[in-house]
Amino acid sequence: MPAQTFGAVLFDLDGVLVDSELLANGVWVALLDEHGLTIEQGAFMARAVGSTHRALFNWLREEYSWEKPEGFLPELDARLAQAFRATPTIEGARETLEALRRADRPFAVASNSLRSRLHLKLEASGLAALVGEHAYDPAHVGGRGKPLPDLYEHAARALGVSPTRCLVVEDSAAGVTAGVAAGATVWGLLAGGHIHPDTGEALRRAGAARLLTSHEELRRELGPMG
Repeated sequence: MPAQTFGAVLFDLDGVLVDSELLANGVWVALLDEHGLTIEQGAFMARAVGSTHRALFNWLREEYSWEKPEGFLPELDARLAQAFRATPTIEGARETLEALRRADRPFAVASNSLRSRLHLKLEASGLAALVGEHAYDPAHVGGRGKPLPDLYEHAARALGVSPTRCLVVEDSAAGVTAGVAAGATVWGLLAGGHIHPDTGEALRRAGAARLLTSHEELRRELGPMG
């Protein structure tokens, strides 16, 4: 589908609009270490990026026979909230959203983040006013987060656009899988501080139609926006 014909653009949040993956994963790794489980941050991120808490806890149980102790979740929530108060944007993300807004081209955010963290990161990064009410999380779809397609399907419906006419912009294999399963065109964005040399190939294998390295390139590929 030519870029100019996309009916809407659906963005992941972490690693696509805000550079929060290193913040979040650093908190996780440090807290796990305090509770007796030492994991190298790169190895943890390879599994965590694009995942949900439920999936991560299942993985930790199956791979490391580790069960979260009492008090772990409240402490994790508190530390993540503190870290996310300093959430930076991905370079050029604000300009992309502003260009879409000026051109009256619909867009939304669809994230596996918990709702409280989703809104905290949008506020802290200064993107909340641009996104408005179109920020969606797994609670909007009964907890059926990525890699299932429900979240992107819901976001598309909320904008009044068929998922098959949407562009999804993602940085994780789980997110790409979700977008493809929803019937959208998916482009991978390799612009966050967490990106490593294997990320692009992982996104390709999951079904990304293109790989971009910056928001500047994304705006160029989306075509004239006024």
